[in-house]
Amino acid sequence: MGERVLVIGAGYLAGHVGQRLQALGHQAVLSSRRRPATPESRGLGWLPVDVAEPESLRAAVAEAAPDAVVTVHGPSDITWCEANPEQAMAAHQGGARHLAEALGGRRALMISTDNVFPGRKDSCAESEPTEPANVYGRVKLAAEDSLLATGNAVALRVSLVYGWDRAGLRPNFFTTCAQRLGAGQPVAVPGDHWNSPVLVDDVAAWTAALLHSEHTGVVHLGGPRRLTRVEWARHIATGYGVDPDLVSAAPQHSTAYACRPRNACLHSERASGIAELRGLEPADVFEASSKLIATGEETQ
Repeated sequence: MGERVLVIGAGYLAGHVGQRLQALGHQAVLSSRRRPATPESRGLGWLPVDVAEPESLRAAVAEAAPDAVVTVHGPSDITWCEANPEQAMAAHQGGARHLAEALGGRRALMISTDNVFPGRKDSCAESEPTEPANVYGRVKLAAEDSLLATGNAVALRVSLVYGWDRAGLRPNFFTTCAQRLGAGQPVAVPGDHWNSPVLVDDVAAWTAALLHSEHTGVVHLGGPRRLTRVEWARHIATGYGVDPDLVSAAPQHSTAYACRPRNACLHSERASGIAELRGLEPADVFEASSKLIATGEETQ
């Protein structure tokens, strides 16, 4: 018999997590300040919630009566967080603290970030000491601490998430590049900024698997390929049959990615020992990108 899962958040990633849980026979309910209207939220329940208000969270938990909770709450705009550190901390760490108080011992999973590391190493595993590269990394790490202190939580740190997201407020890197390059328009992206991108479907699959395991603590999910955004964008251009030279390399410091760690890559030392993750190896970004281009948005 499926479980009731409350998802704190209702954006792109939260919707995919909800859809994965629903497909596995669970009852997923999204929650946010405004009712979602994205493709990922269709067919899922929804409750109003403001993570900054403890009573709002308590009311949502009481109404949903969940067996477990997944939190994907924002704000997730890294540049905005850099300019608004106090508001970002109040939303992320404050929201996580309020949620921890409302859980009452329930199982919880928080989706976190690679920005908790400084970016000096090519890739970071769970044992690497944290040293946030920016405000977003600091507030996410504080949120992790609040939830992990309950003793029944997992912080799933993920690398750059991608997939079709044309309906989102800030479409992800793959979607943005695919739209521009598919229309024959040039793009300028960092050639000195590395990622290990992970498909949104893989994040949703790992979230559901870990939520229904007994594992606690930190787990990393990064894709198997480390690459620059220039390499990725040129692969996307090739997929559309347009000139890869439409993609030009720009220094990271001159772009919207300036405050990100130079190496925003993750790998896991723990995943191979977690039985629930067997058969859920993350997709290669080149293979998955080609498939997304070939199928359009049919995967949604």
